[in-house]
Amino acid sequence: MSEHAPYLSGLVLTDRRVVVVGGGGVAQRRLPRLLETGAKIDLISPAITPTIEGLLGNPALNWIQRGYVAGDLEGAWYVVVATDVAEVNDQVSAEAEERRIFCVRSDDRSRATAWTPASGQHDHVTIGVLGGGDHRRSAAVRDAILEELRTGALGARDSVDKTAGVYLVGGGPGDPDLITVRGRRLLAEADVVVADRLAPQQLLEELHPDVELIDAAKLPRGRAAQQEEINRILVDRAQQGKLVVRLKGGDSYVFGRGFEEAIACADAGVPWTVVPGITSSISVPAAAGIPVTHRGVAHEFTVVSGHIPPGHADSLVNWEALARLRGTLVLLMAVENLPEIAKTLIGFGRDASTPAAAIADGTLPGQHSVTSDLAGIAQAMSAAGVGAPAIVVVGNVVAVAEEISGVRSE
Repeated sequence: MSEHAPYLSGLVLTDRRVVVVGGGGVAQRRLPRLLETGAKIDLISPAITPTIEGLLGNPALNWIQRGYVAGDLEGAWYVVVATDVAEVNDQVSAEAEERRIFCVRSDDRSRATAWTPASGQHDHVTIGVLGGGDHRRSAAVRDAILEELRTGALGARDSVDKTAGVYLVGGGPGDPDLITVRGRRLLAEADVVVADRLAPQQLLEELHPDVELIDAAKLPRGRAAQQEEINRILVDRAQQGKLVVRLKGGDSYVFGRGFEEAIACADAGVPWTVVPGITSSISVPAAAGIPVTHRGVAHEFTVVSGHIPPGHADSLVNWEALARLRGTLVLLMAVENLPEIAKTLIGFGRDASTPAAAIADGTLPGQHSVTSDLAGIAQAMSAAGVGAPAIVVVGNVVAVAEEISGVRSE
């Protein structure tokens, strides 16, 4: 093998013939990436793995169910040889050399004319790393670069693909690690960030110094006035050609008024994109060890906003219907009105002894919870000092969690 360094290049294989010899684990790892290139692939092997068999629905992959024979490389642009038989690998690579076709060998890189780099892709950026034969090192360097790209730590603000507009980003339940990869990258690319008080605060510390950070909690008081000002800011900054991130806790479309902001952008002709987040209605109970559904216990769960009490003229909730359900009830923004909510549910027929739990500061280091029954959960919360923001879960899944996961008051 030559002591010279290899020349790393990107092959354009669209509609070009590629031959893969061997149907085992190596071929299984290589085929998905090759299929992404748009190549026309002939796979030559007497047998293939079940995973490869599942790829045969792709019309670009043709399985030739036999061993390799001379002449199989006719018209090929690239060859991957990955059998367990050294003689076959030698035959294929020799023919490839004779035909001047670059050939990858899985068994002996010193006798190959091409090496497969540890590769990965993020957006329109493809990473390829050759570690001089050290595959573990190549993969580790590749993974580190991809992680930096995905989180926006590497090159995000200088990206040519950066598109002005408004991005409605759900920040997840509180733990900064639970925001989506795309959400984190957008924060790294942002020119302006308009953040809720329930958005993961640690993420704001990572913003670039040039980012304009607007604390939505400090805007004019009153829900209508505040939302109107948020809408105005989003539209104004986007019209200035900036990338604007509207960062919320949980998911923007789960009691987050995100669609009101989308409507404001649409009315102003401003491009907008929603980036879903992990809603606290599911993730916070899960973090406390409570599944919102469980086989044989709950076949449905219902998420309800409790910011308006039962019987209020503005309430859109059918509390009588909710009381008749047998599944899990998850209450958001319900701390203040919980005594009236519990009384109403019991009054309409929900068993007062139904297990209930309340979790505050879910997924954060200070997470704490209390369990009781429906009749006593409000009082138990008060006695334990569990206040807003908190998630309340009503249903038999709470009892199951206590038995299996050891859920208890903290």
